[in-house]
This record gives sequence, structure tokens and C-alpha cells, in this order.
Amino acid sequence: MSILKVILLAIVQGLAELLPVSSSAHVVVAGKLMHLNMSSPQMTLLLVMLHTGTMFAVIVYFWQQWKRTYFSSADAFRRFAVRVIWATVLTGIIGEVINKLIEKTMFKGAPKAEIELLFDRLDLIAPALLAAGIVILIAGLMEKRRMGAHEKVYGDSVTMRQAGWIGAIQGLCLPFRGFSRSGATISTGMLAGASKERAERFSFALAVVLTPAVVGREILRLLKASHEAAAAGAPIDLHGSVVTSLLGAVFAFFAGLVALRWLSSWLEEGRWYLFGIYCMVASAVVFGLYHAGY
Repeated sequence: MSILKVILLAIVQGLAELLPVSSSAHVVVAGKLMHLNMSSPQMTLLLVMLHTGTMFAVIVYFWQQWKRTYFSSADAFRRFAVRVIWATVLTGIIGEVINKLIEKTMFKGAPKAEIELLFDRLDLIAPALLAAGIVILIAGLMEKRRMGAHEKVYGDSVTMRQAGWIGAIQGLCLPFRGFSRSGATISTGMLAGASKERAERFSFALAVVLTPAVVGREILRLLKASHEAAAAGAPIDLHGSVVTSLLGAVFAFFAGLVALRWLSSWLEEGRWYLFGIYCMVASAVVFGLYHAGY
């Protein structure tokens, strides 16, 4: 794949990462428009590494907030760690169960069943965007109704109940490109009674914790595909795939930093519902691209 395409995908990822509009769906759609196979092991690794790049940008951007909130004292860190572990366990259980159910139903009888094979299906991305849009819209409208009821608090994490709901919904998001992880988890936290600021901080922190496991899964998948391709006499350029993915992560990091600073004003209170409307419109566009043959 050309460097230009990697840069374009990295820019799309960086611009969409902070916003609750499913950055992975935007990258997949951009890849489809460039006629790339986004479900191949090489491309799913690139997709994950683009997320990794923007996750480092998120760490840089949110670090001062996290330090004031989660690392201000040993007790604050302990409460944060317990909630992260609880949410991550729920994410892992629910995500794995859904993965297995999908692989055993949608791939029934197929010799190779991997959830990643569905990642470039626009007919699945569109309804996932629609579902995410509805959740975000509901949470945003409720936020507008109770404007002023929540103060901007930086000293506490979410509650155990709120963390549990956020972790559970994150597990539901993992198998589906288009079901915005940040949009769904932040909206879930808001619907569970957390302020948007608390839900947002916890959601992005949870994503940083989850990213290494997802990267590891895709590296193992690429290694497995490389061994199978070599045995079949059509080896994959493993070194080139890894270098391309790392390059994409670097570009996504810088694009993410720019976007985080530029787009942060759009996360002010009272505007959350607009992202729900955007996701619903994007769903219609993706449906149109699917019916156009992409």
C-alpha cells in the first residue's frame, strides 16, 4: 500500500478519534473508497495501529486531567484501578461471548471463522452507526434537559455501577465497526448518572488499557496468516506490513494531537446530541455506498 494512502487513513483516524462517531468506521469506509481490503490481516493490523497512534495522542492530551483525577493520591488510584479492572473484565467476557456467537452463526460451516472478516462489511457498519447514533442522541437530549444539574468535577472517578455499565457496553462495541466505542460508552455513563466529563475521562482511560490486548490479538492473527500463506506458497510480506502499520501509527498520533486540540470545543456541554444526529446521517451515507457496490 502506498505511503499516501497510509497518511490519508491516519488523518481520517486522527480527525475522528476524539469525536464519538466511530473512527474505525470512517477509516474502513475511506479504505473501501480506495479499494482496499480492510478485512485482511495486514489491514486490520494497520487499523489497530492507527488506533494505537491516536491512543498515545489521547494520553498526551488527557494526562493532566488523569493525573489530577486518578493519580492524585494512593486512594484515588486504587479506586480507579478497581473500576478499570471491573469494567475490563466485563468487556472481555461480553466481547468474547459475542465474538464466538457471531463466528458460530454467521460463519457456520465455513472453514475459517474470524470476526475480523466482517470488519469491512458496509451493510453491518451502517446499522451499527445508526444504533450508536440513537444512543448518543438519547443521552445528549437528556443532558440538555438537566443542564446545570452536574458540575464539572475533576476529583472523582465514575461509580462501580457506572463503570460496570461502561465496560459491558464496550464489550458490545468491540465486534462491530460503526458502533462507536467512545460514543456508546460515554453515553452509557451519562445515562447511568455520571457527568459527561467523568464518563469521557474514564472511557478514554479504559480504551488505553484495552488497546495493547487488541494490538496483540491482531499481531498474532497476522503471524498465523503469514504461516498459512507461506505453507501455501504465497508468503505475506510480514516486515512490510509491520513497518507500514508503525508508520501509520506515527501519522495517526500527530493527526490525533491536532484534532484533539482543534475539536475539543465541540465536547462542550449541550452539543452531545449533535454527534448522534451525525452518526444517523453517516449511517444513511454508508447504506448508500453499500448499495452503490462498495
